[in-house]
Amino acid sequence: MTRYLLNKFLYTVDRDPDLVERYREDPVGTVSWWERERANALLNCHAGENSTWLKFTDQERRALREHDHVALFEMGAHPFLTLTLFIAMFERDHGPLEYQKAYARAMDHISLPYPDIAT
Repeated sequence: MTRYLLNKFLYTVDRDPDLVERYREDPVGTVSWWERERANALLNCHAGENSTWLKFTDQERRALREHDHVALFEMGAHPFLTLTLFIAMFERDHGPLEYQKAYARAMDHISLPYPDIAT
């Protein structure tokens, strides 16, 4: 499992309005593109400096492609990163706070101790 990579995906997509829309409309294509083109780029570094070994597991890739925030949290993705990104993508489809309440209800079955979200 690569919590770092999950969180990096959520963080970088959330900070680019075009990527937010792309991920909302085409999650499969966006995840594939991001993993191929951006996963190994170092954060906040000059262009051309990359690692070579980071990739999603099949389970992580599936959860990202299906916008499955519960599975992402259970795998250790930080809940603030999923919440802020998913609000940007889906809040517009709901009334005030409806999406946030649905997000929380979907995780009602998770009890303490919560999954480790440290990276």
